[in-house]
Amino acid sequence: MPIDRFLPILLLVGSNIFMTFAWYGHLKYRSAPLLLVILASWGIAFFEYLLQVPANRLGSTVYSAPQLKGMQEVITLLVFAGFSTWYLGQPLKWNHWAGFALIVVAALLIFKE
Repeated sequence: MPIDRFLPILLLVGSNIFMTFAWYGHLKYRSAPLLLVILASWGIAFFEYLLQVPANRLGSTVYSAPQLKGMQEVITLLVFAGFSTWYLGQPLKWNHWAGFALIVVAALLIFKE
């Protein structure tokens, strides 16, 4: 896979790791004050944007905006599945996987000519 096709995907993976921590990482720390959690999430999201914006900018030279969004959704699901199991200790059940699979199928349709 040429670098112009691979780099946006790699950047999307990195950005999703940051964003998943920003959105869900605080669930492990329910006793932390909400304002502190919000500020920490914003700080983490800053690093997500440092990867997300270049991913979309570079990716738009080889992918359409809908294709980038479809990739984003599939990557988000994969990152979240690992995060939920590894970090939160909440493995996905069959119905979660089935629902995610339907989203993956929908994202794949975006690449159909």
